[in-house]
Amino acid sequence: MNSGYVAVIGRANAGKSTLINVLVGEKVAIVSPKPQTTRNAILGVLTREEYQIVFVDTPGLYRAKNVLSQTMMKTTQTAARDVDLILFVHDGHAGLHDEDIGLMKRYSSGDIPMIIAYTKTDIMPKENIPEDIKKLYEEGIDCDVYPVSARKGSNLRALERGIAAMLPEGERVISEDIVSDKSDKFMVGEIMREKILLKYDKEIPHGVAVVVNKFERRPDGVYEVDLDIVCEKSNHKAILIGKQGKALKEAASFARGDMEKLLGAKVFLTTYVRVKEDWRDRPDLLRDYGYDPRKNS
Repeated sequence: MNSGYVAVIGRANAGKSTLINVLVGEKVAIVSPKPQTTRNAILGVLTREEYQIVFVDTPGLYRAKNVLSQTMMKTTQTAARDVDLILFVHDGHAGLHDEDIGLMKRYSSGDIPMIIAYTKTDIMPKENIPEDIKKLYEEGIDCDVYPVSARKGSNLRALERGIAAMLPEGERVISEDIVSDKSDKFMVGEIMREKILLKYDKEIPHGVAVVVNKFERRPDGVYEVDLDIVCEKSNHKAILIGKQGKALKEAASFARGDMEKLLGAKVFLTTYVRVKEDWRDRPDLLRDYGYDPRKNS
C-alpha cells in the first residue's frame, strides 16, 4: 500500500480545511470565510484498503502582522519540510494572480513533489479553468492540477487517487481507526472559536483565543466544559458579550450544538470573556494559549 504525510498549503480562505474535512469524512478542522481560521497544524487521516493519506492542515499564507501570525507562518513552513507531498490548494473562484503563481513556484521548487487542488469550481465560470491551467504550465509550474469542488464533491475521488499515487509504498503510519491527532478537548475549543469567527465582524474574531479550563464527563454522561474567550480590548469584550449577554449566549448555544455532535453527548457549557491586552504579541501568553513561538524556530 501507499502511505504518507501531505501538507495542505495555500492562501488564506482557499478552502483547505473544508477540503480536508470532506476528504476525511469527518470534521477535523474548523472552517469560516475569514482568514486566520486555522492556527495550528492539524492532522486529518484518510485510510483506505489500498492507501493511507495523512493530511496536515496548515494556517493560510498571508503577510504576518504580529507574533501570533509569525508563529502561524512558521508552522506552515515547517509542515512543508517534513512531508512526502505538498497539496497546494488554490481558490479558482478568486482568479489566478502573480502572487499565487509565485507561491506555487516557491513550494514546487524543492525536493518534495507537489500537486494542485484548484477549488471552488462550482461557483466560477467553467471556461476559466483551462485558461488558468494553461497559464500555470506556461509559467513553468509542472505538476498535476485537479479542478475540484469540496461543496459539491466534484472530482474529489480523482484528487484522492492522484495524491495516493504519489505517496511512497509502506505500511500505515497511523492506526486506521484514527481520523485526527487532536483531542476532543482541543476540538471543543476550536468549535467555540469557529462560532465566534462566524458570528462577529471585522477584527474582533482574529483577536480572540479560546482556553478550555475544564473538560470533564460526569457519571450521568454529560460533559462539563468551562472555557475562557480571551480578547485584547475592553470594548471587544463588550461586543462579544452583547446587550444583556445576548450575543455571547447565541454564540455559545451555536457552539454547544456542534460540541454535542462531536462528543455524542449533552454538554453543559460555561463561558467567560477575559481581556488580555496585546496577547497576540506576548510570547508568554501565546505559549499559555497553545501557540508556542519557539516550536517552529
